[in-house]
Amino acid sequence: MNLLIMGAPGSGKGTFSSRLKDNYSLAHISTGDIFRKNISENTALGQEAKSYMDKGLLVPDDLVNRLVLDTLENLPEGVNGYLLDGYPRTLEQAKAFDEATKGTANEVDQILFMDVPHDVLKKRILGRRTCPKCGEIYNIYFKPTAVENVCDNCGSALSARADDNEESLKTRLGEYTRMTQPVIDYYGEQDKVAAINADNDFETIWAQITEALGK
Repeated sequence: MNLLIMGAPGSGKGTFSSRLKDNYSLAHISTGDIFRKNISENTALGQEAKSYMDKGLLVPDDLVNRLVLDTLENLPEGVNGYLLDGYPRTLEQAKAFDEATKGTANEVDQILFMDVPHDVLKKRILGRRTCPKCGEIYNIYFKPTAVENVCDNCGSALSARADDNEESLKTRLGEYTRMTQPVIDYYGEQDKVAAINADNDFETIWAQITEALGK
């Protein structure tokens, strides 16, 4: 079973990717992990990607595609497929990926689209608070602490991520909509998209995912 998981920042991709990986024995792959692995191992593709990153440039679509395809050709033993997170980001990447994998064992079977209204995403991200000492995560809207801005576990003062602010979020959501929505539409035309209402509790969302995969 080969899956893509897509959704805006704060939609829960990371949380459910972990459970999908464990429950279905999938190789969880993100482009960030691919870049780090190839650069640390000093592969030819890694060196090429690093040459762009060192200049502050985006890695070109063609090179990203080659890195992903190379990773899929070398999946670890014992997995039942892959779960791609963060790829494809653009319509051009999606079309190239389809062309390279169509009719092969690496052809994508389904796209899980974690659908959350933007006003909910805003509260999830802007309301997020983390304890720097014990790592516990809270949210002032959905999971507040007993004492404002103080960790329930260890009593430390909570902090917010530097990029969890209104201006950054507006940019991130705008960029996501501009680049990723066409990808979702593209796979929707192939009847491969399962829209998951991710504005729910964990078990309700997981039930939707397992039902979609069961089909």
